[in-house]
Amino acid sequence: MAKSDYADGSRAARSFLVVNPERQFDILRGLASPARVRILRLLRKRGPLNVNQIAEALGLPQSTIATNIQILEEAELIETEIGKASKGQQKICAARFDEVVIRLEPEDSSRDKNIVEVEMPLGLYTSYNVSAPCGLCSTEGIMGVLDVPDLFLDPRRVQAALIWFGRGHIEYKFPNNAKVLNAEVAELEFELELSSEVPGTNTDWPSDISLWVNDVHVGAWTSPGDFGDRRGAYTPRWWKLEGSQYGVLTRWRITSSGTFVGEQRISDVTLAQLKLAEHHSIRLRVGIDEKATRPGGVNIFGRGFGNHDRDIVMRLHLKPRS
Repeated sequence: MAKSDYADGSRAARSFLVVNPERQFDILRGLASPARVRILRLLRKRGPLNVNQIAEALGLPQSTIATNIQILEEAELIETEIGKASKGQQKICAARFDEVVIRLEPEDSSRDKNIVEVEMPLGLYTSYNVSAPCGLCSTEGIMGVLDVPDLFLDPRRVQAALIWFGRGHIEYKFPNNAKVLNAEVAELEFELELSSEVPGTNTDWPSDISLWVNDVHVGAWTSPGDFGDRRGAYTPRWWKLEGSQYGVLTRWRITSSGTFVGEQRISDVTLAQLKLAEHHSIRLRVGIDEKATRPGGVNIFGRGFGNHDRDIVMRLHLKPRS
């Protein structure tokens, strides 16, 4: 399923394809060739090209390009249209996606059928507005240059396993599967591993971290500090001990009676105020409210960092059908 997203509020849209390898074999076949990957990269870099232009740019025979273009078409990884040429017609090719993500989590057939769970890769945020100190980190290393907010646009952000910033927010767009299923939501839940953010670490550094859903501020939770007293259970060995190591696994629940973190009620915001039935997506924003009493920054931990090997999880608790 493709999702067209904006990396910030004003720049060009970027599109992502999330692949289920057990069902989408044609897409895996489309990617299983160095030549086809080179074609896709070329089209992303230079825009729409005809077969002759692709062959010339890659130094490959036209017949080879034509064969691989057909496979990419069948996999729906490219779009093609017929245009006029000096002699007859020509096929114009364009890549459909900027990034392709293959998810390997096994399906759990024992899961409650009234709960729909979506795990969002940490780096697949759709917009951002952050200030230094800030940065992105994969499980392999720091991504780009630290404390440069513009680098949050880096396409490699899809690999992010740790994100941090001092002020501002990042936003994700989750599918509203309840609307697709024509079901009513009884409870909306998010799970995130969070901590405060300070240069170095400081276990006594409170920060009021807020969540917004569909532009509604549902509440704030106070992180007690930026934890570096010991290495996180999944934090890579190369990451220095002076850096943020782990966070607190927070469970945010928006219900018909209010919003809770764990069992603690944090606001009177209810499900009705989110107007979920009116939207095809559920937008989650994580950050520091401009009016926060303790704006101590935020670390968000994903797979491969911290104490919980998960990205951001959304759960829709659906009301049973009569």
